[in-house]
Amino acid sequence: MFDLGTFRHQFKYNDWANDQVFTAASRLRDAALDKPFEMGRGSLRKTLIHIYAGELVWLRRWKGNIDTKWLNEDEPQGVGTLGAALKTTSSERNAFLDSLKVEDLPRNQRYLDSKGSYYTAPLGSMIHQLIFHSAHHRAQAVNMVRNVDGGIIELDYMAKIREAE
Repeated sequence: MFDLGTFRHQFKYNDWANDQVFTAASRLRDAALDKPFEMGRGSLRKTLIHIYAGELVWLRRWKGNIDTKWLNEDEPQGVGTLGAALKTTSSERNAFLDSLKVEDLPRNQRYLDSKGSYYTAPLGSMIHQLIFHSAHHRAQAVNMVRNVDGGIIELDYMAKIREAE
């Protein structure tokens, strides 16, 4: 059901797409980053923090850090700092994926969710969760960037992989 090569490929796109969003957001002023929105986490900055937090928290959960807490999204952070931290987390994630065998993916992992409840899920499903989580919140961030006149960010998968003739 799960394939490590597919996960690696999906994360290459995930990292590229995150970089596109964080780069566009880095050109914005604080007023645009903190403008209230009725989507995502309530502002572009909080949504970017949430994307980073998701990448960090899910990686820690995969590694068995059951009680990993979510980051405080109300604590203002610079986009450049978040982007650099995200790249570090991506490198750690890739090293973790390289340490796995396909037999590890069905293994149930226990974790504490953001509301304080414990759950178990297969590691492979938890990896999928991160991919879907980041894509979902990136779409919100792209919409926010556009709505503060930060430009249009093209994140279509084909924009990443196609080659002009």
